[in-house]
Amino acid sequence: MEYIYAAMLLHSANQDVNEDNVKKVLEAAGSEVDEARVKALIAALEDVDIEEAMEKTAVSAAAPAAAAAAPAEAEETEVEEEEEEEEEKEEEAAAGLGALFG
Repeated sequence: MEYIYAAMLLHSANQDVNEDNVKKVLEAAGSEVDEARVKALIAALEDVDIEEAMEKTAVSAAAPAAAAAAPAEAEETEVEEEEEEEEEKEEEAAAGLGALFG
């Protein structure tokens, strides 16, 4: 995965995505470089529009994140409603106790 990240980083920095630059990024990150994997990556990316691929990935990743947020919001609403009900019950109980001493 770090090989793909290296290519994405180079692309984002407006640098050429080539074998030498990918190796430099991986070495700078402290990764062990496998020459065959670097060559395979560069060959695989030859006909790929990296910008388009990154945009599609970002959209694909955003959809599940948004879907995951919806249940969390619903759960928060339920908790808030339960807390309000408890407060109302406590107020009613306090009013009832007040009537005993009033």
